Amino acid sequence: MAIQTGDKLPEAKFRVMTAEGPQVKTTDDIFKGKKVALFAVPGAYTGTCHKMHLPSIFLNAYALKDKGVDTIAIVSVNDAFVMNAWKRDTDQRDEAIFLADGNAEFAKAIGMELDASANGLGVRSKRYSMLVEDGVVKKLNLEAMPGKVEVSGGDTLLGQL
Repeated sequence: MAIQTGDKLPEAKFRVMTAEGPQVKTTDDIFKGKKVALFAVPGAYTGTCHKMHLPSIFLNAYALKDKGVDTIAIVSVNDAFVMNAWKRDTDQRDEAIFLADGNAEFAKAIGMELDASANGLGVRSKRYSMLVEDGVVKKLNLEAMPGKVEVSGGDTLLGQL
């Protein structure tokens, strides 16, 4: 069953790149005591994710933070090395944390996994945005189609704050 507004995020582990290499961050590390704008994409560098979804986030990053968002997080079913390269290539003002969900454990735990095997991509995450306050989902914007950014972009989440 997919996570819903009002639900608490389950315990999960992500990988993030640091100067010392990949490090584990838990759900509590990212969300506990914070207001987090979480954006999930099916894949780093893929067309819609790279050319539409990420720009919508970074165009609204200052405004999101002005509305009380502590952290902007981007999660994808990719490894920490790919996510680090994607951050390097897109997040010029260091506005977001890029979370690697390499085995889709988080996506599966919240019922947001997407079987993209037919396109050679394996199991990925559905595209969505979520406002999370102290680990509880306050807003959830799930795209009907993974190749579109109609309700999951930074502008939509900003309008909900």
